[in-house]
Amino acid sequence: MEMKTLVIDDSQINVTLLCRLLEKIEHCSSMGFLAPETALEWCKDQVPDLVLVDYMMPDMNGIEFIRHFRNIKHCADIPVLMITANDEVALRYEALEAGANDFLIKPVDKIEFLARTKNMLALRRNQRFLEDRATWLATEVQKATLEIRAREQETILRLCKAADSRDPETGAHIVRMANYSCLIAKRLQLPESVQEMILEAAPMHDIGKVGIPDHILLKPGKLTDEEFAIMKNHARLGHQILAGSVSETLQMGAEIALSHHEKFNGSGYPQGLSGSDIPLSARIVAVADVFDALTSERPYKRAWEIERAVDFLKEGSGLHFDPQCVEAFLADFSEVLAIKDRYQEDEDDIKVFGSY
Repeated sequence: MEMKTLVIDDSQINVTLLCRLLEKIEHCSSMGFLAPETALEWCKDQVPDLVLVDYMMPDMNGIEFIRHFRNIKHCADIPVLMITANDEVALRYEALEAGANDFLIKPVDKIEFLARTKNMLALRRNQRFLEDRATWLATEVQKATLEIRAREQETILRLCKAADSRDPETGAHIVRMANYSCLIAKRLQLPESVQEMILEAAPMHDIGKVGIPDHILLKPGKLTDEEFAIMKNHARLGHQILAGSVSETLQMGAEIALSHHEKFNGSGYPQGLSGSDIPLSARIVAVADVFDALTSERPYKRAWEIERAVDFLKEGSGLHFDPQCVEAFLADFSEVLAIKDRYQEDEDDIKVFGSY
């Protein structure tokens, strides 16, 4: 490990002498400065491993230098060895308070100099090892977290496919509506982490349909009042499946599953919530889900024209839908159309949720 040492002294002879001594230490390079101000400028962009600074200098003495040096964020823990001809205890106390780690008394003894310098470099080497170790650990934790996230995403996708296998809607639908939802979240300026979570949680909105009988779920015609009452249970069933998880994504999925059929004016189900009492994630998904359902062809209906579906969202703004979510969805419709074109109904092997 190469170690870099700074030597600061207003005497060129002293700088040259100390740099020559440092050459005797393996894997140690040195740089000399006659002006402490110049050394401080260098330290703003570089990180030394050890600093040797003289006390008596004309414009800025060694203690003043150390104070300025310690105020540089990445130099707060760098070892500093102060060299002085003054061995007064008061001066040492002041230097220690400023941040000095050790001292050398002039005239410098070669053996003592090398011993103290090697000790300081050993201290710095251990610091760098710990810093590198911390960086490595942080990288490993990040890798492990990404692996956990990948497994979680796979679990979510398989859950969605399980529900999808009993639902006449396609895998492309859940990918499109998830991306529409993420687009709305982006335009509402939600944090990127929330946008990503909505992208992953939105496909779970109808997971509760796994508990709905086939004769109701797959019925081609209009449901009776009794059948519709049973169908509405899929919201609570979905919440029951997902609720209680330690995963924030599954928690949001439970929230969406329960509330995505609520309406802004309070006429939705299952709880009759209205306005901001409806979770924002569910308000977002309501717009995305309805638009894609309307513009997609199913065995029991023809796809609406896009203009007609847009008019439906506008007419339902403030009634069925959160006006802000509708406005965000329609803000730049070219992105909506790009998502719709990207994920087509015949793509029956979509393995990821995608990203708009």
